[in-house]
Amino acid sequence: MNILVTGANGQLGMELRKLAASDRKYQWYFTGSSELDITKKDQVEGFFTAHGIDVCINAASYTQVDKAEEEADKAYLVNSTAVGFLADACLSNKSLLIHISTDYVFNGQHYKPYQEDDLIQAISVYGKSKAEGERLLLHHTCNSIIFRTSWLYAATGHNFVKTMIRLGSERSQIQVVSDQVGSPTWAADLAWAILLAIDKWKGEATQEIFHFSNEGAISWYDFAKTIMELKQFDCKVYPIPSSAYPAKTQRPFYSVLSKEKFKRSFQVEIPYWKDSLKKCLNELDTKTKT
Repeated sequence: MNILVTGANGQLGMELRKLAASDRKYQWYFTGSSELDITKKDQVEGFFTAHGIDVCINAASYTQVDKAEEEADKAYLVNSTAVGFLADACLSNKSLLIHISTDYVFNGQHYKPYQEDDLIQAISVYGKSKAEGERLLLHHTCNSIIFRTSWLYAATGHNFVKTMIRLGSERSQIQVVSDQVGSPTWAADLAWAILLAIDKWKGEATQEIFHFSNEGAISWYDFAKTIMELKQFDCKVYPIPSSAYPAKTQRPFYSVLSKEKFKRSFQVEIPYWKDSLKKCLNELDTKTKT
């Protein structure tokens, strides 16, 4: 099979590159916006035809939550319109589209882990644009799998873990919100989950949604405090409410995703968030030493 990865220079894309380096089953094509602009329908169709794409992993996304409020057109173009172009190409080529979505499609007012069929009710432009991309795909007739994930981080790119490491090495104390609860996701684990879905797909008609994050539920405060402890930084972390943090856009207060469907479907266990965090920190330490 020929696999196309869009957004290949992002956190998930880089983890998929690592998996592909040791993979002998598939032919991989990794593209950033300079190699393939997914907002251009003709470019998408031309790439699929030229390379005989069987599976497309759409890891490309407009993810700047605050900036999306000012750049709504751009957010919808990447997170929704482009999804339609990829879906059209997948339908024409009988391909599978694996689309990466987010916990931000929910309003965060739930009281238990979100199931795949729970009500979509985004509260930000970013979340609404991702929800529209999902809606478009679910009303399409191409083969598709949507992976909703949350709090993604990796040893590459810009993310909460790397920000906390920088702050922990520079400051004696920081403040982090304690009333937003979710589940961190190491991008390497998400890449593994996606590959499981590809290995299982045999070309049959499919339209699925899976939730995937690491196991466990914590606040951003808990996450930051654990990073400081594991890194042995002498940096005190103080909890604050979201109302005290100057963000332009409201975030979901509770966005824990239920992974029961994924675990039943693939008969696997999902790593606990702290175990995966340790692996990522070890990777970052190794990169620093070299």
